[in-house]
Amino acid sequence: MEGQETSAADKALRRREPTVTEILRGSEYSLTLFSAAEVAALELFDRNGKPYLTCVATSKPRPAKPEEIVRQLYLRKLIDEYGYPRERLALEKQVYFGSTVHEKAADIVVWEKGTTDTPYIIVECKKPRRKDGLEQLKSYCNAEGSPIGVWTNGGETIYLHREDPNLFRNLEGIPHANQTLADMLNQPWTLADLERENILVEERTSLKDVILDMEDLVLANAGVDAFEEVFKLIYAKLYDEARAARAPKNKRNLEFRVGGRTPREFAEVVERLFDRACEEWPGVFQPGERIGLEPDHLKVCGAALERVKLFNSNLSVIDEAFEYLSIKAGKGEKGQYFTPRHVIDMCVKMLNPTAEEYVVDTAAGSCGFTVHSIFHVWGDVFTAEGPKPWQAQYAGTHVYGIDFDPRSVKIAKALNTIAGDGKTNVYRANTLDPKMWSEEARAGLRPRLRHFKNANDDQENQKTFRYFDFDLLLTNPPFAGDIKDNRILSQYDLAKTAKGKWERAVGRDILFIERNLQFLRPGGRAAIVLPQGRFNNAGDERIRRWIAERARILAVVGLHGNTFKPHTGTKTSVLFIQTWNDDRKAGPYNPRVDEYPVFLATSEQPGKDNSGDYIYCIGQDNAPVLDKHHHMIVEHDLGAIAEEFVKWGRKQKLAFCEGGE
Repeated sequence: MEGQETSAADKALRRREPTVTEILRGSEYSLTLFSAAEVAALELFDRNGKPYLTCVATSKPRPAKPEEIVRQLYLRKLIDEYGYPRERLALEKQVYFGSTVHEKAADIVVWEKGTTDTPYIIVECKKPRRKDGLEQLKSYCNAEGSPIGVWTNGGETIYLHREDPNLFRNLEGIPHANQTLADMLNQPWTLADLERENILVEERTSLKDVILDMEDLVLANAGVDAFEEVFKLIYAKLYDEARAARAPKNKRNLEFRVGGRTPREFAEVVERLFDRACEEWPGVFQPGERIGLEPDHLKVCGAALERVKLFNSNLSVIDEAFEYLSIKAGKGEKGQYFTPRHVIDMCVKMLNPTAEEYVVDTAAGSCGFTVHSIFHVWGDVFTAEGPKPWQAQYAGTHVYGIDFDPRSVKIAKALNTIAGDGKTNVYRANTLDPKMWSEEARAGLRPRLRHFKNANDDQENQKTFRYFDFDLLLTNPPFAGDIKDNRILSQYDLAKTAKGKWERAVGRDILFIERNLQFLRPGGRAAIVLPQGRFNNAGDERIRRWIAERARILAVVGLHGNTFKPHTGTKTSVLFIQTWNDDRKAGPYNPRVDEYPVFLATSEQPGKDNSGDYIYCIGQDNAPVLDKHHHMIVEHDLGAIAEEFVKWGRKQKLAFCEGGE
């Protein structure tokens, strides 16, 4: 009897209605494009131990596989949001290639109005991977002559307009049932429209993914430098958004819009925007630089970018894309990687720069540390309206960056120039070799050189550019490779052996440690990302002693091994220090002591998974948690670590901690 009861219970359990979450678990599908109410409206039921649902279009039962759930939700969107009647919808439409019927079928077809045999929109959701889905979709549109194609996996959506055979460009959406494609293409495009239809928000995608689409469509075969051309387009679009934001509210139309323009017409618009951007924000591009994409290719790229809102973000939108392009161009081979924004925010919050203090990054990359220092002082973020006068003055005079990679310098100059409203202090130079600095770098950095009371010492420093007077330094120096150039090694104490002889090769990051301290004034503070081995390898004890003799070690924060993936799995930590200063007149007072506490923390939530993809916060409704600009929030614990450090710093009476004495 007991066995019979157990068997009946098992059968009842098997008859339990399955949940959408259970069905999608382990698949490559997501439902972030749909509301919780839309998902809950699916009619799921059990049939012979397998999950089924009721088709929205036909009212017939269908197996509730992951792709079917996405298809049904998109069908509901076509009916409820876009107004298409059920009689214009078809499922599993056989695709004809010439006179041959393809073995596969289009997932959803919207018929041309008044017909039941002419596809107007084809929707593909059987291929959850972006590249596979786009290839399948384009082949179906070409075969059937459909002017519009949609690919979705429930987490993101791509809309394509097939203008000619094998020529596709992105759309911002699809026409409503009472609207023609021409109507949609030629509508005025305003800043409010962009805010409302921003695909980074609406489709939970990224600028990097948009650029990947552009590569698939044209960039890979356009015969141009993808980094340079994308950078120019972004620069032009940033200007267009800024121009519109500063216009009267009734005149905030955007020009960066393909609409019904021909390729030549759109190219002329973008070239004009780029020229005006270079006039307003000079110093980033060389005089006479032009956009190198052909009009046809430019139109395709423009269609992909037009629904991306670049301003009103924490710059991770732009930086992730530039990181991808720069790494692809070979920068990663030097061991340089763009620092994740949540790591940058932790460092800035812990060191707490003020409006009176000068900040530098000696291995600036895209200037994430300096730009976020600007935001910290402003108490604001990157906005199209531009900075207030005092904000522009601070950004243009108190923040400096140095990097040797030309692409990184170009990115950094652009972001700092825009933030500084036309002025920047970013210089291309090898930080480790000041003897070889250009006149531009020397002239720009000379105002921050330290002055010595001894005339000979002061004159020597004016020639060698060895010591500076920066209040803060935040940096993630390159780790890979040893420096073997004797001319450079001879400039550093840490390049010597215990017996005072020069080493033949020294780790690049070791030299950066010494060089970074040379940039700080007495009492100055720094955050430096370093390989974990420098903190615990027995052979590096002399380096640790060298640092301790010159600075107070404020904190060490161990970063998770996933932090810099997918580019490297090197375990790193952030070292926070403040140089000793016994002279109250020379800078922030930080008298030398032998014994003092150190703040130690280890990150357990890195914000990335083992593949290097970002992990985002998910709310109780199983939807992503969004910030005030509607961007997804990375799930990490570095913000909490920074808050604990600030509390600790107050108790230690560290003057730079908010509320410190």
